[in-house]
Amino acid sequence: MNLGLSLLYAAERTPDAGAVVDGDSRLDYRGLQRVAAGVAAGLAALGVGRGDRVALVLKNRRQTVELYWACQWLGAVVVPLSWRVAAADVAYCVADSGATVVAFEEVGLEHARACSDAADRFVAVGTGGAGSSVDLAARFCAGDDAQPCEPYESLLAAGEAVGAPLGLDDRETSIFLYTSGTTGRPKGVPRSHAAERAGGVSQALHQSYRPGERTLGVMPLYHTMGIHTLLAAQIVGGCFVCQPDWDAASALDLISAERIGSLYLAPTLFHDLVHSPGLAGADVSSVRSLAYAGAAMTGALVERCVEVFAPEVFINHYGSTEVYTYSVHFDQQAAPGCAGRPAINARLRLVRPEVGAGPDDEVEPGETGEIICHLGSDEAFAGYWNRPDADAKALRDGWYFTGDLGRLDGDGNLWIVGRIDDMIISGGENVHPLEVEDVLERAPGVREVAVVGLPDDRWGQAVTAFVVLDDEVAGAGTEAAAARLDAHCLASAGLARFKRPRRYRFPDSLPKSPSGKILRRLLREEFAEPSGSPL
Repeated sequence: MNLGLSLLYAAERTPDAGAVVDGDSRLDYRGLQRVAAGVAAGLAALGVGRGDRVALVLKNRRQTVELYWACQWLGAVVVPLSWRVAAADVAYCVADSGATVVAFEEVGLEHARACSDAADRFVAVGTGGAGSSVDLAARFCAGDDAQPCEPYESLLAAGEAVGAPLGLDDRETSIFLYTSGTTGRPKGVPRSHAAERAGGVSQALHQSYRPGERTLGVMPLYHTMGIHTLLAAQIVGGCFVCQPDWDAASALDLISAERIGSLYLAPTLFHDLVHSPGLAGADVSSVRSLAYAGAAMTGALVERCVEVFAPEVFINHYGSTEVYTYSVHFDQQAAPGCAGRPAINARLRLVRPEVGAGPDDEVEPGETGEIICHLGSDEAFAGYWNRPDADAKALRDGWYFTGDLGRLDGDGNLWIVGRIDDMIISGGENVHPLEVEDVLERAPGVREVAVVGLPDDRWGQAVTAFVVLDDEVAGAGTEAAAARLDAHCLASAGLARFKRPRRYRFPDSLPKSPSGKILRRLLREEFAEPSGSPL
């Protein structure tokens, strides 16, 4: 059951159901299947065949969805890449994946130019405000050494549409997703048609999607959350409502106008939504299902989401690019931040977080251990692309070692403690950032917070809080803010005194990945020497 056939099934089952919305542009499943087959013919005319790679440097647009499904229909491999990273990083991924065609929009023009030595052909996607596809293609070709570039619309004029992919084995590669590269060069994660469809089915089931579900398509389609939101919607004949650029006010407008029923977002985006000035006048009554991933949500944010949306379903989806779903917790209101129990396709263990530990080195109940997932999961990858070093580190005896720390409570539910690399050892005691962040986020005037360990002569590592304050609180001065936050931590019965921050910094914003995850690593690197008075 390859993904091209999955699209065909949807088109035959619910031909008139809405499939994609992008501004004023709308496609039902009959139209999406026909366009995908037509664009597949255009790609074939450029020399793309089964197994060939097609890179996309595009935002969440109708054309991105069309190109994605065209690749599935043709049996080509889609390589979605972030326009937010440096052009050199995109060029690296294009060369590493072996992509022969690069499709790009205005925001990816320089990224595409950086790929001129790696790819053979280019496709320009016009998005309205910045001009047409023809204009963008002409600007790309302005240089003397430019490769051929086709306007996107020309793909649909290539001739007869490609037939259904009846003979494509679902074990073949569907997509290359690249990890964010927080520890060096991005790693390519080839994922099969079977693994991708299994991930879409599990998301639809876990998040209680209904037939015709309408979901907000804002998590980037180069990210595992975004692509599986698209797949889950397709599996139930649902509608993917594109939002190319994140903006909380615009998201609230789309939720109201398009009657969005499910939201699957990073916690940062939920934070923006529920604290948006436009929330008071917004109609969010259609939303019944909330899911988040990428980081644990603090109790304060969970409470605010429940207050705003009153959801029927509120899940924490814990997973990764490599193995899409590890575990799911279905009632975040009852246990904020809990990662729950293994998902329908997962087996998990907690093992000693030590170099050389194997799958049988399990920790005792209640102890913190590294979370590992069995590679027999239907959603699992088979290994990194051209990275035997990464395989050797993460894949052992049929298990994937996540690098995440967790513990099981008395009921057998999993709680994520943090990344092995994020754990703070202060004065010989282990401090996990999330438990401190959860306390600080409940303090009045705190918008965002990240806790890291910074070098300290006395403590080894000093627990250091980077706190983004509301304007009113920030106006009182940083010393007063630090004193108020320290008093708040001391008054919290849930936080041991030695775990409270020893130092505070008050930036205007926190560094985040393209998917909205706070990058503690960058804070550790930038502020290797902590400043401010110790408490």
